[in-house]
Amino acid sequence: MARTKTKAAPSASIGILGGTGLYEIEGFKDKTEVRLRTPFGAPSGPYVVGTLEGRRVAFLARHGRGHRLLPAEVPYRANIYGFKKLGVGRIVSVNSVGSLREHIPPRDLVLPDQFFDRTRRPNTFFGEGIVAHVSLGQPVCPGLNAALYDAARGLGLRVHKGGVYLCIEGPAFSTKAESLAYRSWGADIIGMTAATEARLCREAEICYATLSLVTDYDVWHETEEPVTVELVLQNLSANIANAKAVLKKALAALDGDAERACDCGSALRNAVVTAPAAVPASTRKKLALLVDRYLR
Repeated sequence: MARTKTKAAPSASIGILGGTGLYEIEGFKDKTEVRLRTPFGAPSGPYVVGTLEGRRVAFLARHGRGHRLLPAEVPYRANIYGFKKLGVGRIVSVNSVGSLREHIPPRDLVLPDQFFDRTRRPNTFFGEGIVAHVSLGQPVCPGLNAALYDAARGLGLRVHKGGVYLCIEGPAFSTKAESLAYRSWGADIIGMTAATEARLCREAEICYATLSLVTDYDVWHETEEPVTVELVLQNLSANIANAKAVLKKALAALDGDAERACDCGSALRNAVVTAPAAVPASTRKKLALLVDRYLR
């Protein structure tokens, strides 16, 4: 596999963020390993860029090779910025989650369309002299979500379209009291990563959807085994093959170079409230990839 650190890195139109258990995808052609530096530090690891199902794709393992990064240690801003630098306009994230609903059993797939964020980690590119407020009323790209749903249904898999993903800081799983409270709030699944990615993708004007793989019933269920790493990995291994199949089928249906019909690509229009002349030169340079066209 070729490797590059040059500024003229290969480009891609679609990004895939692999989560627990999904550290690579077979079938890439013309693979190149790309290591990037960003204004927010180094990403989780190298991006694997190549052609998959006829589409230019960049793949990144969220937790790094060997799964060495805690959910709170993942360099989310660097990861998303790196995808943007590669030219990615759509990102599909794969996550393992716990179910907070009886009708969503382990080994089902969920395509959430809302998030409840209880994390305490950095989740914005802005600050240091520039203020922006993006809309998150619809945090998931409907078109990308629909493509994943159609792919899963076409493969005959059990998939739930829509739902609330509750994102916790981790790394510990919830207490039973917390799990029961989250159910009362209307949350459907629980994880540790996707809400942060969704926020940053919106600020980067990248379409985002997450394919959530249910591994357990968290700890609220009275008769099912409470979540453990052993249980997660046991059910996840059965779901990874399904996730890869869904991704490949969805990619084949997506035209990565087509103009996007959603509003994700213009999320910063009217969102930046700082007067261009008031933005510090250092901040303007740092965020040029994201906001340059709005500061002219």
